[in-house]
Order: sequence, then C-alpha cells, then structure tokens
Amino acid sequence: MAVAPDFFETEPRNWRARLAASVEVMRELSRYTDPQEMYAVFARRMAQLFPVSRQLTVSRRGLAAPQFRVTRFNLWRDPVNPWKDWQRLPVHEGGLLAELVYADQPRLLGDVTLDRDDPALAYLDGQRSVLALPHFDQGVAQSVVVLAREEPDAFPRDRIADLVLLSNLFGRATQTLVLSQAVKEAYEAVDYELRTVADIQKSLLPPSVPRVPGLDVAVHYQTAKRAGGDYYDFFPLPEGKLGVLVADASGHGAPAAVMMAIAHSIAHTLPDPPVRPAALLTHLNAHMTKRYTRQTGTFMTAFYAVFDPAARTLSYASAGHNPPRLVRAADGSRVVLNRAQSLPLGIKPDERYPEQVVPLRAGDRVVFFTDGVIEAVNAEGDVFGPDRLDATTDGPAESAEELLRAILRGFNGFTQGVPVADDRTLVVVRRA
Repeated sequence: MAVAPDFFETEPRNWRARLAASVEVMRELSRYTDPQEMYAVFARRMAQLFPVSRQLTVSRRGLAAPQFRVTRFNLWRDPVNPWKDWQRLPVHEGGLLAELVYADQPRLLGDVTLDRDDPALAYLDGQRSVLALPHFDQGVAQSVVVLAREEPDAFPRDRIADLVLLSNLFGRATQTLVLSQAVKEAYEAVDYELRTVADIQKSLLPPSVPRVPGLDVAVHYQTAKRAGGDYYDFFPLPEGKLGVLVADASGHGAPAAVMMAIAHSIAHTLPDPPVRPAALLTHLNAHMTKRYTRQTGTFMTAFYAVFDPAARTLSYASAGHNPPRLVRAADGSRVVLNRAQSLPLGIKPDERYPEQVVPLRAGDRVVFFTDGVIEAVNAEGDVFGPDRLDATTDGPAESAEELLRAILRGFNGFTQGVPVADDRTLVVVRRA
C-alpha cells in the first residue's frame, strides 16, 4: 500500500496509508539500540510522513534563559551527536528559538518574520510557518522540535496534538536508549575493573600444588563473582613440613577480595616460618583488627594446619572456620577437626588461638572447605550440608585428586547447575 504523500493531509481516504506507514516506522525503529542511529531513522521516516522544509531540535538543558543550543538540524551535512559531542554545539541567546524552547507549550506560528539579528535566521530563513513541539523531562520542556514550511498557515491545527504525543514518545524512547547505553558502558567499565581485581587475586594464590615427600595435595577454587573472598595458601616449612591455610572473608565480590589480599600480605610478613598454627592466626588477627576490620565491621574465618610427614602428625588451629574432615584410611571413619576453635580473625585484637595435634597414618585424607561448599543449594532449595559432603568421601581414594573429583561429582550432581551464590574452595591433602 502506498504511503500518503503528506500526513498533514487529513482526508479520511488517507487513514489506511497512514496506518501502514506508522506500523512500518515502528517496526524499523525497533531494530535499533543506538540512539544516534535510531534518531537518523526516525528523522528520515518523519520527513517522508510529515514533509517540512526545516526541522531542528533546540535544547535548554544546562543553560539559563534566554540561552539555547541547536542540537539537530536537517540541513547539516555533518550531524553532531548531542549526547556525546555536545561541546561542539555553540550556545545562542535570545530571539524566536529562545522564545519557543522556554515557552513550555506547543506553539503554532502561521506567518513568521524574523529580525536580521535573530539567531533563528540561520535556521529558518525563508520559512513562514513554524510549529514547535516541546519535549518534557521532569515536567519541564528541556528541548523543543521545531518544524517549518515555506508556505504560511501550512500546519493543520487538528494534527498538533498527535504530533506532540508522537514526538514526546520518541523522545522518551531515545532517552531510555541513552540511559541504557550509559548503564551498559558503566557496567563494562566496572566489569573490566573487576576482571583486573580477579586477575590480581588469582596471582596471589599458589600457582601450583606443593610437592612434598609423603603428602599428596589437590585443590578446587571457584569464585561466585569475578573476584571473591576465599583464600587458600601453602607454606613449605623446615624439616619437610607443609602449612595449609584456608580462609573465607565476610561478604562477596571486590570488598571480600580486598580482605583476601590483605590477609595474604599479612600472612607473608610473619618474621619466622609459620610452624605453629596458633602463631600464624594470632599474627593475622592482631594486624587485621588493628588496621582494617574494626572500622569496617568485616572479619575472616581461617583454619591453619601444619602437616609433619616425618612425625606423622597434623597440628591445627581454627579462627571460627568450618572444621575440616580427617578421613581414616584404615576404616573410613571421620574425625571432625573442631577441638581448637576460637573467634574469627578481625573481631578481638588480643584473641589467642589454641592448638591441637592429631596423628596421621598412611592413606589418611584431610578435606578443607569453605561455606560455599556446604551452603550450596539445589533447585528445590535443599542445602548440600556437611552430611552430604561426608558422604562423598566414602570409599578408598588412591590420590588426593581422585578424592577431590569424587567430592565434586557428588556436589555437582546435587546442585545440578544452580548458579554459584558463594565462593567455593576445597583443599584435599592425603598422607602417602
């Protein structure tokens, strides 16, 4: 069906053509997400549906009366993007365009004459009919679309209401796109920063599992966001011993990652090798409480264990952390390492941490974990919990990696793809 040559013509015979053309305009506009491209399409389509000699947009945003900027003009060969390059648009003052943009009302002028010093002359020279369509934002006409024709009384009054509505709806649509694009750009900038934080955080973690005679180690580490607050570390110690630290900062994302980095820095400033579990936790707690956590209300749980393959022992201390499981190879029984509990790091500056020592036999396995493991849920809202974790450690395991894979199979089978809500860390150490 042919498009009506002039939508200002309101004869009933044109209604089908106007409807078909309007539908096609909306269909084409829906394909665009860039406001500048969308405006170009809208302007071209409106020129077909509402033929005018001149079309310009006048803005008062950020200016005081009688100042204004012309942000769009259909005769410009090099259009300016007013959302990004507004500084290229000169500020004018006074005259007809200032009157129209500050009127806060539609205006119809049937026979216009302009003074030679009126800034509008550069845009409306030779035009006799002018129609001003205000665009409202927060109840104020921050801009106005000005349409002009060379003939006097060229705009029928019964179409003005439709044009005000159509023009404002398009204005709101483009403003929404501008805001959406700004949000997207802000998100991408934040996401880039978080990726950088995540990269830095990963660089603080051990690059590989330690190789210590008599011990076998495997690790699984997964953050809920780009960066997280879970922290694990290994400390090669004198006489073939190995220290294993697993910690979990309160909160999520970048703030928790910062606490993780702080803990890493403090842990590696201990003057002597951290052979005593209580000494390391006391050192961490004192520095975190004094400088970082008391002002922010944050804290960190931690569990530090020292494996001594020669003495066949495991000594440990806990700062409010989930107690690891010691799985005996001889009979499959479990020992919950919960007899040296104390407050999390960062709460009480003079907290002291007790130690416990347990024997280790050949084939015994120790499973360290953080909250994100036992607090994970499935689609029905059931919690994985420590009992299900214990069940995954049943049966023999010839290596730490084999046991870790068994735990993850059970865990993944339970959660079945439910998105990660908290950081998850598993460390398995097996005595050879």
